[in-house]
Amino acid sequence: MTRISRLASLLLVVSLTLISSNVFAEIPGIEALRMMQNDDGSQTYSVTIQILAIMTALTFLPSMLIMMTSFTRIIIVLAILRQAMGLQQTPSNQIVLGLTLFLTFFIMTPVWERVNAEALQPYIAEEVSPLKAVELAKAPLQEFMLSQTREVDLDMFARIGGYDVINSPEEVPFVVLVPAFVTSELKTAFQIGFMLFIPFLILDMVVASILMAMGMMMLSPIIISLPFKIMLFVLVDGWTLVMGTLAASYGY
Repeated sequence: MTRISRLASLLLVVSLTLISSNVFAEIPGIEALRMMQNDDGSQTYSVTIQILAIMTALTFLPSMLIMMTSFTRIIIVLAILRQAMGLQQTPSNQIVLGLTLFLTFFIMTPVWERVNAEALQPYIAEEVSPLKAVELAKAPLQEFMLSQTREVDLDMFARIGGYDVINSPEEVPFVVLVPAFVTSELKTAFQIGFMLFIPFLILDMVVASILMAMGMMMLSPIIISLPFKIMLFVLVDGWTLVMGTLAASYGY
């Protein structure tokens, strides 16, 4: 029985191999690379290469969302706020990420609308080449990042990168603009977080002083001050103030 089963398995493998070879032999090969010369001297690549480039770019989409949008500032401020209130896991990480993501969509909507109108739609209508569409899509993002980047950070990364002469903001390369933008976002986020931390810190100090005056030194002030922090945050409509401040920090 063992020899028969082995023989049957071998015949099955051979038959499947022959069938698959005959089937795939009838399928024409996919053109890997085709480059066409346009009338204006530019070059256009085949659809296969364009799809490959798009799929490769999708792997950088999370990094682009974090490093080239308002995502960094918002999530840092919300994390500092949660720490200042003494709530370790409330709101949960999923809720914080969700709030950050949708507030980022809200803030970045004008930029993405310009990218869609100036780059994506002309590319879909085959009015511009892929490389030209990428250049057109960079302009709104570059304008947004430049408006939120400090000149000190921009000069520092330009000096480190060897870009000593930059005549206009449009000439700032992305390799300089992106790290300068992220550095500025980190500074602004910590500044906002510091301002949010002060009221809760004062409340902790008041509660700690009262407990020490009452002789309750063994009782943790954080346990007593936590309900008052939550009550204070709700009474001043804290979430609306925080979200409004974050949106207003980008000019909204």
